[in-house]
Amino acid sequence: MSTSTPAVPSSSLGRVVRGMGPGLLLAHGAGGGIESNYGPVLDGLAERHTVVGPDFPGTGRTPRASTPLSLDGLADELVAAAVEEGLESFAIAGYSLGAAVAVRAATRHPERVTALVLTAGFARPNPRLRLAVRLWRELLQAGDTERMAGFAALIGMGAPALDALAQDTLDTALKQAATTIPPGTADHLDLVERVDVRGDLAGITVPALVVSTTHDSLVTPFHHRELADGIPGARLTELATGHLPFAERTEEWLATMRDFLDGVRQG
Repeated sequence: MSTSTPAVPSSSLGRVVRGMGPGLLLAHGAGGGIESNYGPVLDGLAERHTVVGPDFPGTGRTPRASTPLSLDGLADELVAAAVEEGLESFAIAGYSLGAAVAVRAATRHPERVTALVLTAGFARPNPRLRLAVRLWRELLQAGDTERMAGFAALIGMGAPALDALAQDTLDTALKQAATTIPPGTADHLDLVERVDVRGDLAGITVPALVVSTTHDSLVTPFHHRELADGIPGARLTELATGHLPFAERTEEWLATMRDFLDGVRQG
């Protein structure tokens, strides 16, 4: 954890900006993007907030990086993107890898971050998560995008949601997923293995909500509890979904985030 507040650099991240009201910065997951991870809830969030959603390098609107990603660098660039869009202070909603980015941003720029919503997040990869990431990366490196899509579905979707899918629906979804893998995915996975924000957690002083995706086989509730236990005063709430709340529990996820942020603003 950094002991001094760094200057905000310029940001090279492409972004979506939408809505009016208090600031809300979004941090997406590895191999995802703002549209894929937050698209279904963007309009709902923008009804009450000025939403800034930067794409990490190698996804969406942002070209792939030429050097390895760093957690500090990514956190700084996200904050810079929000500042460039006129937000002096803002809450951060972080999903999966984005939860660690949000935590690091809050500790590096405490004067700007007003609240945290951390969904399906982790403080550091334990051996189980490392195994999943390494298998994911090996399939990606082998160019086996169809098997990678299948693997991602097995560990990404909650069992109840996956069990309920018709075969043709699943087959179509896997074919689409195999053709829409962001070019920066390998860089994101490399960063996942290097993440460790356990030392940051005790220094978080803003209101924090940890959303535990209880059917998650990728980032399991073990990780969500570790975040909630480490952040002073953090609230833990549960959603009956796998690692993809934007697909499985869209309205519930949106309502959970909005209710918490409304409470923070009113408090």
